[in-house]
Amino acid sequence: MPLPSIKLSQGIHILHLFFRVDRVRWAALPAGESAATRDRLDALAKKHAGPAAPRVCTYAGVGGKADIGVMIYAPELQQLSAMQREVELAFPAGALQLVYSYLSVTELPEYVTTDDDLKRMIQHGERKLQPGTPEFDEAFAAAKKRNDEYKFYRLNPELEDWEIMCFYGMSKKRDLADNWYMLDFDARKKLMASHAKTGRKFAGRISQLITGSTGMDEYEWGVTLIAHQLDAVKEIIYEMRFDEVSARFGEFGPFYINLRLQPGDLWEHLRL
Repeated sequence: MPLPSIKLSQGIHILHLFFRVDRVRWAALPAGESAATRDRLDALAKKHAGPAAPRVCTYAGVGGKADIGVMIYAPELQQLSAMQREVELAFPAGALQLVYSYLSVTELPEYVTTDDDLKRMIQHGERKLQPGTPEFDEAFAAAKKRNDEYKFYRLNPELEDWEIMCFYGMSKKRDLADNWYMLDFDARKKLMASHAKTGRKFAGRISQLITGSTGMDEYEWGVTLIAHQLDAVKEIIYEMRFDEVSARFGEFGPFYINLRLQPGDLWEHLRL
């Protein structure tokens, strides 16, 4: 009996998987099995090529923590689980060792800009337009359109297919005076606005996806950074550390750096 459709009230499911190849077992595979495995994974990646969910992206791990990374996007939970099994079953039994996985969902930040926020910015910002005027209404309509698009793609991401993917988990501290959840909402919103401002400096160099994982995995958020160059990843994370949000309240998990490679190139890169 098939599972019923299990969807979120908004957003989609995201799964990061990181594997190590058992080279001894791989070397003992029958002739042609490596190529057959590559073809099965390639067919799966092409079946779910994106840019929107359902999507399967394959990566080569850099640094020794993992050989292969896979990022799966799916609107339904049972679909995500089925796609995970398809990835695993594309490989011969025992040839892959799962070294890390992370389950999360896309979500709107608690501090997302509201219509009232937009109106205040238009009225008290650089142009200081007055409510009720055609100029104010035009500026508000344009700002609302941008904000609605931001919210849509935050929930339904179409990440750029750039060369590098960095993933790590992140939580907010609950240590005595540095307890994020004891701050009032306005204080948290102000701090996050400064944090976001730092991130916007890297537009065109970094594309990021912040996914929620409270109650799903060991951290509260998963952070996926897509970049052309590794120094952009290093720079954004370094700069973010000077924001009070990170410097005072941030806790971070292990970092996984990956190269975006389709299965054919992945096989050549890993010499499989």
